[in-house]
Amino acid sequence: MRSSALSAGSFAIGGDLPVARLGFGTMQLTGPGVWGFPADRAGAVRLLRRAVELGVTFFDTADSYGPGVAEQLLREALHPYPNDVVIATKVGLTRSGPDRWGGDARPAYIRRQIESSLRNLGLEQIPLYQLHRIDPRVPLADQIGTLAELRAEGKIRHIGLSQVGVDEIRAAQRFAPVVSVQNLYNLADRDSEDVLEHAEATGLAFIPWFPLATGRLAGAGGPLDQAARRVGVTPSQLALAWLLRRSPAMLPIPGTSSPQHLEDNVAAATIELSDADYAALSTQ
Repeated sequence: MRSSALSAGSFAIGGDLPVARLGFGTMQLTGPGVWGFPADRAGAVRLLRRAVELGVTFFDTADSYGPGVAEQLLREALHPYPNDVVIATKVGLTRSGPDRWGGDARPAYIRRQIESSLRNLGLEQIPLYQLHRIDPRVPLADQIGTLAELRAEGKIRHIGLSQVGVDEIRAAQRFAPVVSVQNLYNLADRDSEDVLEHAEATGLAFIPWFPLATGRLAGAGGPLDQAARRVGVTPSQLALAWLLRRSPAMLPIPGTSSPQHLEDNVAAATIELSDADYAALSTQ
């Protein structure tokens, strides 16, 4: 079978934005320390275009990647965007240098950054705008309320959250509809299991970041290594296949700057994980 992200099936974010469930995360397309442009800018552009050729329709980015660099690369590579491509970006983290991260979700900052993202991406409306982190210094009503205002103004279509618990999702939904949650989740780290179950039960998209982390499970002779050898794929591919089977609400966004890794990741969408292998990995 020809590798295609479409083999993973689809999910309608917010009920009206259908995407192939295997997406692409853009953080690794920036320079060292997630700062500045990559050494091979033309290569990054080619990689994004190749992702579309392979059926990827969901691209996740953030204003803090670069900062602004990943968004600009998406515009350079894909604008005007194909009708089926959905861009999700995030706000709420600040940058002061390579590998240096801060936080700011004050209303004025969110409003300034939405204009920057719209400009960087070449969009009049951002399909999915995610709060990268809830800012503990700012009332939640002000943070989500600002996103709700931007939605009413037509600058964003849907609102998402990142790295939150179930109670925080419910609290945010008192101020505006939330359609997605992006949390750390992978085969080796399932601390957000309750959030995933909540997302699936309520129709939210669950976007696992760091989806390829496998820890000791991928070590020589480990359960993931053994299953991968048996199936004839790599441990990373099997980890992605496990995520895709784990829940129909799951939208993994593996990122890479390598064309070969992109091809390998997309090929994971075609892997049919047996009941026995799925069960064995799920109990680790």
